[in-house]
Amino acid sequence: MVIADISTTTMEAADEFMKYRSPLVSRYASKEMAYNFSDRKKFTTWRKLWIYLAKAEKALGLPITDAQIQEMESHAEDIDFVMAAEEERKLRHDVMAHVHTFAHCCPTAAPIIHLGATSCYVGDNTDLIMLRDGLDILLPKLARVIDRLANFAEKYADLPTLGFTHYQPAQLTTVGKRACLWLQDFIMDMRNLQRARDDLRFRGVKGTTGTQASFLQLFQGDHDKVEELDRMVTEMAGFKKAYLVTGQTYSRKVDIDCLSSLASLGATVHKICTDIRLLANLKEIEEPFEKEQIGSSAMPYKRNPMRAERCCSLARHLVALMADPLQTASVQWLERTLDDSANRRISLPESFLTADIILSTLQNITEGLVVYPKVIERHIRHELPFMATENIIMAMVKAGGNRQDCHEKIRVLSQEAAAVVKQEGGDNDLLAQSPADPLLSYPAGPAGAPCWTPRPLSAGSWQTHDRNNPLSFF
Repeated sequence: MVIADISTTTMEAADEFMKYRSPLVSRYASKEMAYNFSDRKKFTTWRKLWIYLAKAEKALGLPITDAQIQEMESHAEDIDFVMAAEEERKLRHDVMAHVHTFAHCCPTAAPIIHLGATSCYVGDNTDLIMLRDGLDILLPKLARVIDRLANFAEKYADLPTLGFTHYQPAQLTTVGKRACLWLQDFIMDMRNLQRARDDLRFRGVKGTTGTQASFLQLFQGDHDKVEELDRMVTEMAGFKKAYLVTGQTYSRKVDIDCLSSLASLGATVHKICTDIRLLANLKEIEEPFEKEQIGSSAMPYKRNPMRAERCCSLARHLVALMADPLQTASVQWLERTLDDSANRRISLPESFLTADIILSTLQNITEGLVVYPKVIERHIRHELPFMATENIIMAMVKAGGNRQDCHEKIRVLSQEAAAVVKQEGGDNDLLAQSPADPLLSYPAGPAGAPCWTPRPLSAGSWQTHDRNNPLSFF
């Protein structure tokens, strides 16, 4: 069927499939995070900010009536988005378009809406509210991931496994200890996000260039009233403090601070999920796999780590977004330029939406990680002769040998054994070799035991910290 034959009703029903939709919203992010950066939240917040301003101005003596405020409050939620879009097409100014739209349904309050304010009063303050609320959504999600991973680390604290450096077998570690490496990074991210959340302030009521000149004029030069106006509106918006100094906007360094914490989280996630993917290839650890899940359309045996792969893919995007606020902050001229606006409309929401789906997916992964001890044991046994070499060298030195001579002798024998494994497909027979060399006559002692021994849980950290407060692990 050609498009010309499609009925208007069908076209309207299919309209959402006729244009690009960001997969961050249509496919991935949670409803709460998608709403946090939605037009509805944005513009209802603008209206709330106009109400806060009117209430504070009235309380400080400006001629604003209760009826005007009540009228504004009664229409805070019923936004005519079609009218606002028409106004913006005509005025080429989004804030004034919504001032006119709000005034249309609040004719009594129309004269005092946006009184003394600049566009950044609603724009920047709303952005700060969204950043604050976005962090409040992410922090509990990260805490849940930390808790699930802590359970995993505790469960497998004593299960030996091959360590890897350069992705080559190294000394033994344990599955739980490796998970603690992941945990430590996540706890650092939790601390960074919490600090960014705690450091957020309100732009407040600062006027067009941060001098509050328009409000000083409204209050006839009364500085105390202007400062009280700023304090009152800040408190109504749910902030304890406002930035003392601003230009027309709050410093774009604030965006850097928030998004750098998210980008750092992205780096952590990419490393951890890459580790999981590598271990899945070894069949030692596996992410959850549903009963009817299909790994490959062509290869029915496949159990691909698709959740970890998704996290890596999105984490790269999250890290890459960090470049935007850095460049934006660096090119803000004097009190402000508008070349920040279009960029921030993309970079701020996308960073939070991306972090949101990553953490939701990670919770699913960490709640269902599967460990295969028998496979791990087989890998250890295969590499155990090499694992024992450091212990053997130390025992030889304790028995009177020269450390460098012992190391060289073991190195040569190890390479010979490795050649048998790699070139002939044979077994690792390093320990079975009995060359007539006096260096190897020293007693080797117990070999192959891991050098790292986990502390008993009764004396360990997991029982001395508050699971509901991941920051207590520091």
